[in-house]
Amino acid sequence: MTTKTYQQASERFLAQARQELSAGDLPQASEKGWGTAAQIVKAVAEQRGWEHGVHRQLFDAIDNLRAETGDLEIAHLFDVANALHTNFYEGRRSVQSIAVALDAVARFVDRLTPLLSPRGG
Repeated sequence: MTTKTYQQASERFLAQARQELSAGDLPQASEKGWGTAAQIVKAVAEQRGWEHGVHRQLFDAIDNLRAETGDLEIAHLFDVANALHTNFYEGRRSVQSIAVALDAVARFVDRLTPLLSPRGG
């Protein structure tokens, strides 16, 4: 996949997450929230030539981005997204908690999107 494809998937997943939340499907809203974050990380990693094929490599990319930007909030927001991934399996979070987490994921995307070069890929 290309950087642009990952970025577009991230945008699509966030919209789907909000739709799933409105429909009351909390597991799917949670997983789409995670997917949103994972896809934007993959977009940045792809553009930089970093490995991103497995879960652990996404966290490595986050460590790299935190070092590159000095933005400590990147790791925190990614942890929020990862908690949504866990919620897909555990189902312990409320509608309100998931809504707040999806807002955090949207902020995460807003932080990573400017790190993509305009030429895409």
